[in-house]
Amino acid sequence: MKEGKTLLYASDTLGERVTEYCESVSNPVPQPIRDYHARIIKEREDSFYMISNFEAQALIFLSRLIGAKRVLEIGVYVGYSAMVWSHAVGPEGKVTGLEFKGEYAEIAKKAWQEHGYSNIDVHVGAAAETLPTLTPSEPYDVIFIDADKTGYPGYLNKILEMSAPGAKNRLLRPGGIIVADNVLRRGLVADSSSDNPWKPENYDESQESRNIPAVREYNKAIAENDRLDAFLVPLWDGVHVARLVD
Repeated sequence: MKEGKTLLYASDTLGERVTEYCESVSNPVPQPIRDYHARIIKEREDSFYMISNFEAQALIFLSRLIGAKRVLEIGVYVGYSAMVWSHAVGPEGKVTGLEFKGEYAEIAKKAWQEHGYSNIDVHVGAAAETLPTLTPSEPYDVIFIDADKTGYPGYLNKILEMSAPGAKNRLLRPGGIIVADNVLRRGLVADSSSDNPWKPENYDESQESRNIPAVREYNKAIAENDRLDAFLVPLWDGVHVARLVD
């Protein structure tokens, strides 16, 4: 279609049917991982921290598109997406996770063991502190950011600093990609006016009033950095994909 604006489907029912159709004709997420996703939704009130199975399909495709074998994940939660990345890179690949909460990390490690994923490890603590300590023997192919939104600009700055041309133990390889989740925040990043029906009534006192400026700063920094090629995908809650040129 020639129009550039993002058109949403006319009803939730149609949107669900289109999503189900797209999922059905795309490479599937393995059933045991899907079952774990369903279990977390059923058992945990904070399951909204997980990505969807549909987004997972896109990430698997994206990683295989560039032949990724090494993935760094900032924000692990209870381990679902790390298993997705592990499946994507295969048993000879490597997934490294950074997770703030020890409780989440322990649940994740148990899930990885139960599902037979032995190529994932996790560093517990604030990512702003654990990220600078990484000294990979080989650079990562993909870095996935799905953590505290106020930390996004700082994570990007550190990633680029640690991935400078000629840097020892550089973090991300030339041509590697940075994928950041939740960069539209129900459209509030693009429009936080009263025209957006998703704007909370108590917006100025909410966490979103801090998240939105930080995510805007992140998106702007990506767009203005000559070292990066980028495309912001207006699917799910917004996924910003950036390719490191050098």
